[in-house]
Amino acid sequence: MNPQKRIDELTEILNEANYNYYVLDKPTITDQEFDKYLRELEKLEIEYPGYAKETSPTKRVGGEVIDKFNKIRHRIPMLSLPDVFSEEEIIAFDESIRKNGYKPSYVCELKIDGLSGSFHYENGILTTGATRGDGSTGEDITHNVKTIRTLPLKLKEEIDIEVRGEIYMSKNTLLALNEEREKTGEAKLQNCRNAAAGSIRQLDSRIAAKRNLDTWIYHLPNPEDYGIKTHYDSLEFMKKLGLKVNPANRLAKNITEILDFIHEYGEKRGKLDYDIDGVVIKVNDLDMQKSLGFTAKYPKWAVAYKYPAKEVLTKLKDIIFTVGRTGQITPNAILEPVLVAGSTISRATLHNEDNILKKNLKIGDIVSIRKAGDVIPEVVEAKMERRTGQEKEFKMIDKCPMCHTPLVKKENQVDYFCVNKDCPRRNIESLIHFVSRDAMNIEGLGEEIVEELYNLGFIKRIEDIYSLKEKTKEIQEFDGYGEKLLGKIIDNIELSKKNSVEKLLFGLGIKGIGSKTAKLLAENYNDIDNLARSTVEELETIKDIGHILAVSVFDFFNSNRDLIANLKEIGLNMSYLGPRKKVHREITGKKFVITGTIEGISRNEIKDFIELNGGTTSESVSKKTDVVIVGISAGSKETKAKELNITIWNEEKIKQTMKEE
Repeated sequence: MNPQKRIDELTEILNEANYNYYVLDKPTITDQEFDKYLRELEKLEIEYPGYAKETSPTKRVGGEVIDKFNKIRHRIPMLSLPDVFSEEEIIAFDESIRKNGYKPSYVCELKIDGLSGSFHYENGILTTGATRGDGSTGEDITHNVKTIRTLPLKLKEEIDIEVRGEIYMSKNTLLALNEEREKTGEAKLQNCRNAAAGSIRQLDSRIAAKRNLDTWIYHLPNPEDYGIKTHYDSLEFMKKLGLKVNPANRLAKNITEILDFIHEYGEKRGKLDYDIDGVVIKVNDLDMQKSLGFTAKYPKWAVAYKYPAKEVLTKLKDIIFTVGRTGQITPNAILEPVLVAGSTISRATLHNEDNILKKNLKIGDIVSIRKAGDVIPEVVEAKMERRTGQEKEFKMIDKCPMCHTPLVKKENQVDYFCVNKDCPRRNIESLIHFVSRDAMNIEGLGEEIVEELYNLGFIKRIEDIYSLKEKTKEIQEFDGYGEKLLGKIIDNIELSKKNSVEKLLFGLGIKGIGSKTAKLLAENYNDIDNLARSTVEELETIKDIGHILAVSVFDFFNSNRDLIANLKEIGLNMSYLGPRKKVHREITGKKFVITGTIEGISRNEIKDFIELNGGTTSESVSKKTDVVIVGISAGSKETKAKELNITIWNEEKIKQTMKEE
């Protein structure tokens, strides 16, 4: 027997059996045969480890243990979808597309309640798996992804491709796991989503392997590279590659068919073996998607409809007040713990005084609770018929609960604010924001640890975070701060010094500056010194920066020169590390369409070049198009460009322009 040939043969047999069993739900061999082949393969791989293949099904059992999760930057960002909660909003979404002259068809898909993942294949072999993270950067979970039996280690074709989908745990798997955990005295896992997220983020892949995670693949980020014209065709394409695509998707020609799908699966929802929290509706035609484009945060060609949340009753025990980093005072409901949609809820935000008065809430009321969008706990209403007369009237506080400074409520606003800049709670919230994922992303410094270190006197200002290394011996004297935990925190603090400056800009908490605007400022000014020297008038020249934001940025840098100087001295990076936009007289401010094949340069390379030089690209030719780049087999787009008298660049022109840079 040739051991290499037999290992290859067994690997092929078992992978095909796995695909038929887990993806197609059509077993082709018995469990006994599968186990026999698997034992034979395991024995051969032990004897001849050099012949073991990366795609071997023995990799599924786990065994790899990592020290930490490394970061993976998504080449194409993993964007989220806008949520809608009513049929009226779905109708409005359809009308907004049609009023622009489009006649769309849609694909309706189930919105799986799990964890988004990105999966890369090279020559058909699974190489990496990553979480969504903040959309731009995720965590490398390859060691755990390889344990998911429904995700092929090898595709049906030797192809380079990235696909995206949802990692989830089935209801039956959760039930079986909890039965086992109950026997061993372990706490039960509360719901499928949290169980899946916790399993995929285990450092030891053997734990993930035991959790029987599953996947549905639903998105191809760059379908045009494979000659695909519609989203539905991309689903069929991924299915042919051997990926598990949910069969519960449907083409819809109009709004009636969309609503029919939503109603059908609203009724079937409880009978499915996996959790869904809604339906995703996408424009099917990919050229139409490109033409519709994006808002600042979301695609304009898709929405996620969320099913109404289930409501449960509990008691409103108290209303307490918290102070945010801007000084905003938020009332919060303290509830008798109750299970809502798989999670135990004991508190929920009440937003503001007006909301409480509008709902006529009293302390002691029996109230209905739901998860808004199946995620955020929300107090819906008080059950008036359950009142006993013992309930207490709500009274808004007039002083900060932390520093006792009188609260301020500006005219035409609903929120109260503590205006004391030295308020301890404001400072704590500012520090929590600074270390958060979308800001400096210092893992290990969670909310509770930041608050405790603040109360213990170790962190009072942002600069103190970067001197924790010098205080480790003192911190270790307190319970819960072992050498290993502190070591990881210190490593992550040091790592954060290398962040691109937009992370710092967002973390500093400049009023009105979110993560997207912070990146916009970083791209335009390149480093923090340039930004700090800018005037209000200069800031206002940047697209999407209005007068209010410009004043906010200007005032912040005028008031915080010492802070910036201190952070520089500590060693924080103050420069933008992403691709910098350049000014190019033939590209900046112009809209391009690329058609046909340019020999030696991919379409993505041309797009990246255009965007880096301040231009934009589109998939369709219109009167707004400035230049059409024409390659081999250009087709109708070249014809339309000539009809509209639009400038045409040939292969030689675009190559020469790119070469000049």
